Amino acid sequence: MYANDGFRELDRLECLRRLAKAPVGRIVHTRQALPAVLPVNFCLDGDGAVLLRTSAGSELARAVDGAVVAFEADEVDAVTHSGWSVVVIGRATVVTDPAEHARLCRVGPRSWAPSPEEVFVRVGPDLVTGRELVGGRTQYGVDLNS
Repeated sequence: MYANDGFRELDRLECLRRLAKAPVGRIVHTRQALPAVLPVNFCLDGDGAVLLRTSAGSELARAVDGAVVAFEADEVDAVTHSGWSVVVIGRATVVTDPAEHARLCRVGPRSWAPSPEEVFVRVGPDLVTGRELVGGRTQYGVDLNS
């Protein structure tokens, strides 16, 4: 967050509530020493961890396992110039425990591009930040709608 940028900071609980309602987000990781951003569907686990489901042989699963990543989701209304954005930063791990995998098959996200062998990736919620712009007005009183 940048001080005095016109956005309202969201607390952790509000960030997680908003994330829980978002259908799609973006995972940000490093690919060949460059930033890579992929859209993914997801859900939150009870502790606020972000859960992804992907092919066991996917480049994504190999690239993020054990790495610190960022996950971002947002909602924007271009007409009213309002919206929010939440970022989760934490270590990503491929779930290998069979009991945990079975649990996530019941409660985790469903893949939008299913494959015969899938894994779950958990992104720990080590740092959760968010911000909101409401009604196209900044804290400086500038009306963005005019």
